[in-house]
Amino acid sequence: MNILEKIIVHKRKEVAHQKELYPVKYLESSIFFDTPCVPMTTYIQREDKSGIIAEIKRKSPSKGNIHPYVSVEKTSIGYMQAGASALSILTDTFFFGGKNEDLSLARRMNYCPILRKDFIIEEYQIIEARSIGADVILLIAAVLTPAKLAELARFAQSLGLQVLMEVHDQEELERSLTPHINLVGVNNRNLKTFEVNIQTAASLSTLIPNEFVKVAESGIKGPEEILFLEECGYEGFLIGERFMKHAEPHKACAQFIDSLSLLKATKSGNSKVKKA
Repeated sequence: MNILEKIIVHKRKEVAHQKELYPVKYLESSIFFDTPCVPMTTYIQREDKSGIIAEIKRKSPSKGNIHPYVSVEKTSIGYMQAGASALSILTDTFFFGGKNEDLSLARRMNYCPILRKDFIIEEYQIIEARSIGADVILLIAAVLTPAKLAELARFAQSLGLQVLMEVHDQEELERSLTPHINLVGVNNRNLKTFEVNIQTAASLSTLIPNEFVKVAESGIKGPEEILFLEECGYEGFLIGERFMKHAEPHKACAQFIDSLSLLKATKSGNSKVKKA
């Protein structure tokens, strides 16, 4: 089995175990369950924000430990103060070192959209996402049939959650598009080989209907790539490893956003000079 297949096999066992420990009625009693969700689409498109979805990720199957002892409180607050548009919190424990409590802690500390980054395969996990304070869920086209993805997306929206659908190629995109999603993310990382190529997002941009907010995921190394992806039509940019490999991820995020702002200002200035 490839890495993605291994993750899904383990996830089915994990979800079965979670159901025994925390029944749906218990999840629905959470203080977060009926709290209005913060729309990620709105925050990504705000002019005073960067469009960056800053991620907290302790480890990955391909890189091993990245930042296993990260402070969720300090980092999540720092990300938002730096100008990030939203947060992405890995909640998978076995492969990524995250936990549901990470997202709930970030929720308590911040008023902003929070994406639950996990491998969602059934409705229980969506109810769970609502109960821990998520505003958005991730649905990965590579692990769901089009019918199942549409079903889960519809259910998520019925609970007030927004849906980010993730694709890796044209075939996944075309077979999985559904009106029940809000954002389309193109993952530049092949989840079968974990190789990264930013041209994946560039090549798929024109195939994504403009009714969905376009998000580029993985492999973004510098501000220049943000400008390139914006020219391709992307408004959201999910960045995790680029920040998490630093001792203080929030400071790396702040430096990145400052550099991005400077680059945009310089480009804008040059454009005005040329027009003059």
